[in-house]
This record gives sequence, structure tokens and C-alpha cells, in this order.
Amino acid sequence: MNGSSVATTSPNVKAKEDQGINGHDEKENPFAEYMWMENEEDFNRQVEEELQEQDFLDRCFQEMLDEEDQDWFIPSRDLPQAMGQLQQQLNGLSVSDSNDSEDILSKSNLNPDAKEFIPGVKY
Repeated sequence: MNGSSVATTSPNVKAKEDQGINGHDEKENPFAEYMWMENEEDFNRQVEEELQEQDFLDRCFQEMLDEEDQDWFIPSRDLPQAMGQLQQQLNGLSVSDSNDSEDILSKSNLNPDAKEFIPGVKY
């Protein structure tokens, strides 16, 4: 009697342990986690579609970044090399506060008593 009672309780204890570990009864379907392999072609198609969609989104995002880069003005990229030399020359210019301004005024042909120019107004 001891042998028969041990044999009947042993599988029940093991089934309860399996159920407790995985959260479901493994006796029902021991290959439940591998059931996706049954429809492997559908699974592969789904994964391939997801990868193509991700690739499409990446390409669109890269195109958007490239277009944005073209819209920005970047002197080192957009100006010819001669313009870079001109920029260096312009940086070398300075405004001085010497008596040169008086010489310019004495040689000027402008009328200091003239009215101020306002665009769109006729005199």
C-alpha cells in the first residue's frame, strides 16, 4: 500500500511544481513556447515586414536630415574657396578714429543742409 500511494501522489506533486514554476500546466502543451515554429513562414513574413518598415523609416529620416542640411547655410561648405580668402581680408579691415574722417568730409560732394531722404516721399 505504501508503494501504490507514493506512485499516485508523485505525478500530482510534479504537476503542481511545473504549474507553479511556469504559471501554466505543462501537461497541457509541453511545446507551447515553440508553437510559433508551426507557422514559421507567417512568422518570417511578419518579421521581414517589420524590418522593411524600420528600414523605410530610417531612409525617410535620413532624407529629411539631408534636406535640412541643404537648407542651412554653412560657409565652409557653401562658399567657394575664393570667398574664404575674401572673408579673411574683410576680417582684417578695421575702423579707425583718426583724422581721416575730416579729410573725407572736406572732399565730399554731399550737401550737409539737404533734407533727410525718406523712401516713398516726394519732395
